[in-house]
Amino acid sequence: MTLGVGDALQQGRAALDQVGIPSAGADAELLLAHVLEVGRGEIAVKAIVGTVLTEAQELAFESVLARRATREPLQHITGLAPFRHLVLHVGPGVFVPRPETEGVAQIAIDALSARAEPQPVAVDLGTGSGALALAMATEVSRARVYAVELSPAAAVWTRRNIASTGADVTLVEGDMASALPELDGAVQVVVSNPPYIPLGMVPRDPEVRLFDPELALYGGVDGLDLVRALSQRALALLVPGGTLVIEHGEEQGPAIRELLSRDGWRGAATHEDLTRRDRATTAVR
Repeated sequence: MTLGVGDALQQGRAALDQVGIPSAGADAELLLAHVLEVGRGEIAVKAIVGTVLTEAQELAFESVLARRATREPLQHITGLAPFRHLVLHVGPGVFVPRPETEGVAQIAIDALSARAEPQPVAVDLGTGSGALALAMATEVSRARVYAVELSPAAAVWTRRNIASTGADVTLVEGDMASALPELDGAVQVVVSNPPYIPLGMVPRDPEVRLFDPELALYGGVDGLDLVRALSQRALALLVPGGTLVIEHGEEQGPAIRELLSRDGWRGAATHEDLTRRDRATTAVR
């Protein structure tokens, strides 16, 4: 007998619960929506009216559930990651943007929006999927936005997301420590979500540990190697009074504020995310 949508959701939730996935119910809904090529809201309607899966849909759902049960990220399976008002393409080779980074984007967008220049310039160093750069470009349309990415594998996704969103973002493949020398002294906002996990500190979540690229995760012995490089590069890029926004781990705020102050930044301050954990530090050139 072919499976109904409601029963499929129940079975999917149970299968994902069994392997310890905290968001089992939501993931089952999103995976079934992916298989049926409908929005998540339509899944609830189909469950209520008793829609039955075809044999091919049932097999496809079993397949994606099996992949998710190995802790392959949901976003790799669907190929999509929501970020603010955007839906980004993601997959192997690129860091999956997290909900907490949406708040970091808001800080950068606010700083960019507050600039008096008719066309302020923003740079996202270590852009990955392009999430921060694309958020700034689409929400502050008068800005000129540049995105820098070292990994060729990640840059494939950046280019795809620039194309799919139609955003006015210039991608530069290169090292954040030396990129865009032609913009020195001409940038109003620099934002980055750099690799900040200390070497030897293994991420708890298998989705991160097994699937996110190491280049996007680890930042040296204390996790701050890329922050040090970022501080120096941003000092050169920014105009006096320009803003630096750095995402980081919840225990790194004090060390980053000290590092930035030592480098000559003014007003270093750490900001919490929606879970009340320290998530970003800002400073003024």
